[in-house]
Amino acid sequence: MRSIDTLEMILLAAVWGASFLFMRVAAPELGPIALAFLRVAIATLCLLPVLAWRRELPLLKTQWLPLAVVGFLNSALPFCLYAYAALSMPAGFSSIINAATPLWGAVIAYLWLRQPLPSSRILGLAIGFLGVVLLVWSKASFKAGGAGLAISAALLATFSYGIAANFTKQYLSGVPAMAVAAGSQMYAAILLAPLAAWLWPSQPVSLGAWHAVLALAVFCTAIAYLMYFRLIAHIGPSRAIAVTFLIPLFGVAWGVIFLAEQILPSMLVGGGVILLGTSLAVGLWAIKVPRLAQ
Repeated sequence: MRSIDTLEMILLAAVWGASFLFMRVAAPELGPIALAFLRVAIATLCLLPVLAWRRELPLLKTQWLPLAVVGFLNSALPFCLYAYAALSMPAGFSSIINAATPLWGAVIAYLWLRQPLPSSRILGLAIGFLGVVLLVWSKASFKAGGAGLAISAALLATFSYGIAANFTKQYLSGVPAMAVAAGSQMYAAILLAPLAAWLWPSQPVSLGAWHAVLALAVFCTAIAYLMYFRLIAHIGPSRAIAVTFLIPLFGVAWGVIFLAEQILPSMLVGGGVILLGTSLAVGLWAIKVPRLAQ
């Protein structure tokens, strides 16, 4: 992987890590659906002028179906799910769960795109999913006051991201990154608009929440997704999705610095096991797994 791709991945992780912070601030006042809609709508307004300047607007029409699918799987659905999780889940905890995304990406790439899955990667998947269990075991209660629904929403979001990464590689690999970024956000906004209008907050929204929305939309969505789709085009979905290795580091750090969140032992243990398993699952490093005698 080129050094420029590595640097872009680190920067993307820092920006995306901050998204959990901004959702944690804005979601209680706006609600999950309105927040997700504003996020993709503002991002669309940022990206469309650039797309027009590049004379790539016609791609939004010719590639409308795959762009709409990616818009749903990679933006509309996971943004709503994570915004819902942010109502009760600390930003750092959400960012660690997000590290499970490459696990789903590797499984789906194997089942759908028939990408090879050596024994070391299978071991990595098992370790990674064990890490998820260790992370959420003590909190996955569906009783009153439990975080079961929030955790389920965050895990479903990671599954959606895994599908979207492979779908993008399969059906949009020849489409410029800017068109994919702008088009997916635009169609996500179209899909969310009716629900957002119906569930729009009835109470005034504070200035701090609006600032969080703008930062979430401009930096964590418009700019971040352009970088992400560029990485998919350059290094493939399995490696690009490995940006989630670094997101927990920044997500936890931002939560501690700005929201005074605590770092719990279960977060360190579960997060570490997830990252170990994910690194194996996406092939960042490999170990020889002995085969049983026949």
